[in-house]
Amino acid sequence: MDVMQRSNLLESACLFPPPLGLKLSYGTAGFRADASILQSTMFRMGILAALRSLKTHSVIGLMITASHNKVSDNGVKIADPCGGMLSQHWEPFSDQLANAPDPQTLLLLIVEFVKKENIPFDGAFTAEILLGRDTRPSGESLLEAAKQGVRSIVGAVAHDMGILTTPQLHWMVRARNKGLKATESDYFEQLLSSFRCLMDLIPNESKMDEIEDKLIVDGANGVGGEKLEVIKKMLSGLVIEVHNTGKEGGILNEGVGADFVQKEKVVPHGFGSNHAGIRCASLDGDADRLVYFSVASNSSNKIDLVDGDKILSLFAVFIKEQLSILEGDMKGNNNYKARLGVVQTAYANGASTDYLKHLGLEVVLTPTGVKYLHARAAQYDIGIYFEANGHGTILFSEHYLSWLEAKHTELSSISQGSELQKAALRLLAVSKLINQAVGDALSGLLLVEAILRHMGWSIHNWNELYQDLPSRQLKVKVADRTAVVTANAETVVMSPPGLQEAINSEIAKCIKGRSFVRPSGTEDVVRVYAEASTEEEADSLANSVAELVDRFLGVGST
Repeated sequence: MDVMQRSNLLESACLFPPPLGLKLSYGTAGFRADASILQSTMFRMGILAALRSLKTHSVIGLMITASHNKVSDNGVKIADPCGGMLSQHWEPFSDQLANAPDPQTLLLLIVEFVKKENIPFDGAFTAEILLGRDTRPSGESLLEAAKQGVRSIVGAVAHDMGILTTPQLHWMVRARNKGLKATESDYFEQLLSSFRCLMDLIPNESKMDEIEDKLIVDGANGVGGEKLEVIKKMLSGLVIEVHNTGKEGGILNEGVGADFVQKEKVVPHGFGSNHAGIRCASLDGDADRLVYFSVASNSSNKIDLVDGDKILSLFAVFIKEQLSILEGDMKGNNNYKARLGVVQTAYANGASTDYLKHLGLEVVLTPTGVKYLHARAAQYDIGIYFEANGHGTILFSEHYLSWLEAKHTELSSISQGSELQKAALRLLAVSKLINQAVGDALSGLLLVEAILRHMGWSIHNWNELYQDLPSRQLKVKVADRTAVVTANAETVVMSPPGLQEAINSEIAKCIKGRSFVRPSGTEDVVRVYAEASTEEEADSLANSVAELVDRFLGVGST
């Protein structure tokens, strides 16, 4: 890094001083805070994105967003070359950059990190960053700060991709680095053409008349509702009515959105008894989460929730069916038995895990956090992961996709229109419709709709795949959350000694009882999860385990 580069960095950094006492930590959601204090952070993440681009010789993404938070909150996420999350190896550096108290300290950190990582500044590669923002009013000024950060690295180029959902930007980064076209119109075209392909392949015997033609979607007053309005104009075979687009004056994530619906289990604003029995869906603020629901017929605000666990189950049933068709043909030399895996966290309802195992699927648990789920799913030929909150996707290995393409070509030449050829084509269409970079509510919604029509299922048929066990979640305030050490995907407490044995004793008192505790990643609390065969038992188990945590570690439960 030469003198001109250092001077440029120092001069630019002086324009974005951090607020006194600012302390941020990069997590699954990137950096997240009130928009009013994030100017310096956005500038510095622009620098980090440019350095990451130079290091990887790839296009990197920078997204200004904050999922299900209130409208005044904002945040920033970095998308790595694969379209996924920033490498965990770089997270400590991002923390150091964000929290550097002055320009001189910032420059020193950058110089040391560039040397340590051997990041080239020889001009052989031009750093390219794709930037996106959502509809929050603060987005435009924060975007300008991020651009300044990118440009403070001499020669780096910032491409403003406009207002996007977070998954759209991740998709664009992945596509660019695979040498594909990556504009927003390319995103829409890939989703819609894949959806049309799946619709064209619906079996003749599918009971389409049992499915309500109309889908009503809660857009959370965010960017997802805005983009869905664009998509619905290009759709055929599906009528979408979008509420809470943000244009009606509603406030982002306030009484609306997937997070609200999933946690409160009540209708979002604008929905009521007049929607009883109709298939409804809810996006979160930046459209990376999706849940479905129907308004209960005996209530104006209660819902029958179809959460991420059931979305995962629907996808698993469909993919398993297509694989069974393909693997039923073991003639010839070009055959391959795909390894299909389902990845959940301990928060997945036990009934969903039992259902998936009953189907004969391989089900594994990881610690909480998308980065763990995504990495584990990537180990399969086809890996499906979802959290109950509606965030998830399907991953296809490059090896399996290559085989599938070859198999489809082979089948097209010898048995055009056969069930084998259709099964291969359906799986290829799913791989293009689903966003393999991150969870994407828009692509997920289109896939759900195509599969429901393929199966001939209404939302009620789908919801009856299994009955969720009653569950409860509590928080217990503790003096030191790091005193809790867990293992086995956070399902077993290793420390403090004796706590797990005491929890096991409480679990044994319940029918179908299950409970675990884990330290929060952001608060000085321990989170308690409990489920059992009845509401009363789930409540009792959760309270008993919370009391145990309080006795071992706490300062009072909340």
